[in-house]
Amino acid sequence: MTTHTTEPLPIRIERLTLDIDTPQGTVHAVTGVSLELRPREILAVVGESGSGKTLTARAVLGLLPPRTTTGGAVLLSGTDVLTADAKSLRAMRGSEAAMIFQEPSTALNPVFRVGWQIEEGLRAHGMSRKAERRRVAIDMLRAVGIPDPEVRIDHYPHQFSGGQKQRIVIAMALALRPEVIIADEPTTALDVTVQAEILQLLRECRDRFGASILLITHNMGVVADLADRVAVMYRGDLVEEAPVEELFRAPRETYTQELLAAVPRLGSGRQAGERTEVRVAEDLEIAPGEPAAADASPATVRVADLDIVYRSGFGTDPVHAVRSVSLDIAPGEVVGLVGESGSGKSTIGRAIGGLEPIASGTLEVFGEDLRKLRGRRLRDLRRRIGFVFQDPAASFNSFMTVEECIAEPMGIHRLPGGKAAYRRRAAELLDAVELPASYAHRYPFELSGGQRQRVGLARALALSPELVIADEPTSALDVSVQARVLDLFGALQRELGFASLFISHDLAVVEMLADRVGVLCQGELVELGETEAVLHAPRHPYTQRLIAAVPVPDPEIQRLRREQAGSATSPILMPEEAR
Repeated sequence: MTTHTTEPLPIRIERLTLDIDTPQGTVHAVTGVSLELRPREILAVVGESGSGKTLTARAVLGLLPPRTTTGGAVLLSGTDVLTADAKSLRAMRGSEAAMIFQEPSTALNPVFRVGWQIEEGLRAHGMSRKAERRRVAIDMLRAVGIPDPEVRIDHYPHQFSGGQKQRIVIAMALALRPEVIIADEPTTALDVTVQAEILQLLRECRDRFGASILLITHNMGVVADLADRVAVMYRGDLVEEAPVEELFRAPRETYTQELLAAVPRLGSGRQAGERTEVRVAEDLEIAPGEPAAADASPATVRVADLDIVYRSGFGTDPVHAVRSVSLDIAPGEVVGLVGESGSGKSTIGRAIGGLEPIASGTLEVFGEDLRKLRGRRLRDLRRRIGFVFQDPAASFNSFMTVEECIAEPMGIHRLPGGKAAYRRRAAELLDAVELPASYAHRYPFELSGGQRQRVGLARALALSPELVIADEPTSALDVSVQARVLDLFGALQRELGFASLFISHDLAVVEMLADRVGVLCQGELVELGETEAVLHAPRHPYTQRLIAAVPVPDPEIQRLRREQAGSATSPILMPEEAR
């Protein structure tokens, strides 16, 4: 008699329920979800922010919030994670399954060098030789595209851009060559060229090393490029599951159809802001600005020959982050700024907001030389500027409620109306970014990444600013919510007449909103012009390469593009190969 042994699936989720107790009551975050991840498969889980997709993924490693009641089973290589003890969970994390977290700034410890943090998992799993650990960490940094890994291994997280920090988190997850990789929005902070490299890196983990990947994402272009199957979640339920080609070709459920219809596509033109109406609290006395023609008044922002240099003061060479950049933003104009991670986009935005010193050149905001402003004059100018930060989790005070975070700018600038008016304004802004009124009393850590991003946008608009610096304002949003937020942003921009510097790696989003687009490469502005001209008839080779790397939400097109591009990949050295 022959005995057949069946190898357990990498992940099997059976009727999973997750109920979270909060001061406002029990949140039924996940309700009876059943999923399977097969060997050497890439399964994408998609859905709106707050649909339960990230919590479902975190349950695989037992990384659930406090006061969570679980039901069902989550089997990782045959072991039920929900009933496993702490010692068993520690042994599985990193070796059997590893997670790429959504927000790298909160996943990395700011007081330790990145090399030490990559080596931490290796130490925990028995790699005792220091030289060996360092060699593996350098190999991981090189594999994920960090330049000069032998030097950068000794740098701290704050010395890297947002996209580079995301790559470091990916290196940490790959260090022990786990059988299962749980990738929670692994390309959120990455520009399209680096995103393509990371997707190829994840694909190679599957093809060369047999890893199975559970991918959590809102980017349907990434899904089309990488996934074998797709599971669609909505309000804690699994509403549809199908092979990727079938789901994009003939989605069955209405929600899936709406999700795919909301995907922004390069070439769709400016469509945002046509349907949204915005109310402003009357008793706050915030006067909306009037849109102005470019030649009717001085530029809102004037940048000429701008240089920004970082000096550490510890014997290292200075880093020239921005070189001789010149651009203007007219009243009422939206200027998009695109480029690879580390190209200087966020640095320029922070400098315009008065948050970054400049080495040389001219920087004027509302006709004022920013370098000469001090005290009250600088504070009055900042009241006229709204800022949407790239990482909402790191920009909020975790001890303040959502309502307090939104109302904070009003209190700092002592607007008339008092706390009652601030609360009403906060409630209006929550409604405008489509968050329930009950969220006002939650804390930022109780929200999903996309929900925090919407709160960040609400806070930036609290003072009805004349200039909004939006640094990746939709990077953490799913496509359906992103479409509504872009509608909101476009409607507010026209109604209030504010100018905007819109920083993004999503070229389709920039096309929807921007009047002009500037392209940055290694700190230099290589192209600047009308949106239509830059995105559809680019002159500079770098801009051409950037546009060619934009993923298309069509599995067949993405497959053909990969075949045409060839199979060149970055070498990945795993611990046993690095000896």
